[in-house]
Amino acid sequence: MNKYFCELLGTFALVFFGCGTLLFMRSEAGPLGVALAFGMTVVAMACAIGPVSGAHLNPAVSLGFLVSRRFGLWDFVAYVLAQSAGAIAAAGTLYVIAMDKVGGYNIAVEGFAQNGWGAYGARSAFLFEFISTFLFVTVFLKSTAEDGAGTVAGFAIGLTLVAVHLAGITVSGSSVNPARSLGPALFAGETARAQLWLYIIAPMLGAVAAGLLQLSEVLAFRPTSNPLKRNGTTLAGRSRVDAARHFRSRP
Repeated sequence: MNKYFCELLGTFALVFFGCGTLLFMRSEAGPLGVALAFGMTVVAMACAIGPVSGAHLNPAVSLGFLVSRRFGLWDFVAYVLAQSAGAIAAAGTLYVIAMDKVGGYNIAVEGFAQNGWGAYGARSAFLFEFISTFLFVTVFLKSTAEDGAGTVAGFAIGLTLVAVHLAGITVSGSSVNPARSLGPALFAGETARAQLWLYIIAPMLGAVAAGLLQLSEVLAFRPTSNPLKRNGTTLAGRSRVDAARHFRSRP
């Protein structure tokens, strides 16, 4: 149960800080500040709960793990439920805070950190969410694999999420996370709920594509046959066990 609670807590933190920045500091922080709020929260949660649950914080990431056969079906279902509960709880907390604003808070005018399209159409939003989730989940899966980034995996994942937000905030609101979209949409009104389908389907399809890419082993690490000298030795000359240990990620 510890790992499921960690996913609930981590997703709560992601929505609370990321969407909270959008709600309360949007004009002061700007797009870069919003992107950093989401990315830095992922890094922080990777350090705090990563050793317990892997810090997925995102149903699309969990689906990528399932498709790539690094995850069981029960764990996938439990993770998605925990992540959704955490996102809804965070959005509800933000709603209570926003409604206590002096002079009132008008969701119809100011929004509620929901994802949605407007300046660009649904096709653009769908394409961006699909491609961005595919790339984000690919980085996540590869960074946390045996031949991945090891102890800096959380930084690689967090920085990728920053890049996703910088590229697509004006296109789709940059979700790449069905739970992150679900929580605010429940409080934002009818339009946000009507557009929610895109922020579930597109990221999940992107995650499936990323999982299948991992299964194909196109990105798998293979020791080169060419000599690569490191302190008088070669990586090609190491045993498979030593090479795996050198590139092993933190569990």
